[in-house]
Amino acid sequence: MQFLDDLQRAVTLSAPPQRIICLVPSITETLFALGVGDHVIGVTDYCTHPPERVALLPKLGGTKDPHREAILRLEPDLLILNDEENRREDFAWFVEHGLPVYVTAPRTVAAGITMIDKLGSALSCQSSSEPMVHAMQAAYARLTAELATQPRLRVFCPIWRKPWMSFNHDTYSDDMLWATGGENVLRNNTERYFSIILEEVAALSPQVVLLPSEPYPFETKHFIHLQPLADTPAGRSGHFYCIDGMALCWYGPRILDGLEQLAQLFAYVRATIDD
Repeated sequence: MQFLDDLQRAVTLSAPPQRIICLVPSITETLFALGVGDHVIGVTDYCTHPPERVALLPKLGGTKDPHREAILRLEPDLLILNDEENRREDFAWFVEHGLPVYVTAPRTVAAGITMIDKLGSALSCQSSSEPMVHAMQAAYARLTAELATQPRLRVFCPIWRKPWMSFNHDTYSDDMLWATGGENVLRNNTERYFSIILEEVAALSPQVVLLPSEPYPFETKHFIHLQPLADTPAGRSGHFYCIDGMALCWYGPRILDGLEQLAQLFAYVRATIDD
């Protein structure tokens, strides 16, 4: 059997994989959601969901520093990586040592949904993947139609502090904001991930500020550090919110969470602005 991964690389397997190692936390959760968790034989130190299942699996290092030799000794018949979370040098090493590697690379919500569909075919679990994909496609189509005539909210969404960092349009998180009615005020930056000072953000007049719970563990206590944004529309109206970081940036079963949670939040903000 042969199929293409997200980089359009041909991946050839003699049979549906029975020994899968996943070095991407969100994809590990996806594999269990698709019902193939029993075939997962190793994960990263950062794979945390579903907690009761991944706790029993060998931990094979981080996303950026996997234990290569340990992975090789486990003889996986499929290794799943991500072009953003994992390093090219590790990918090259695994390929050089003969491991079948599947690379995921979604940059949009639609691509994240397609990724689940492709994984369902590759792992022969369409009975689980198809209902999940259909539900996501329906939610995505409904939101697209509902938001067609709505004004977008200007959003600042950092992913780190010390220094403050954010992301541009070529990222999954940016598209999740866009799909739910927001517009990342920093989406035109030339770099995908970059540092920023809050005074520069203030000049862009964000209407909403979102502090996600990951990759940096933002909490409400960090609102005090947003003082340079006090005189923006977001600051004057009190539209600073902590959100679920997994809903923002984890593709897989969390896609529905992102679409629902952010769309509801943005609808609330629009209603208060309209008033």
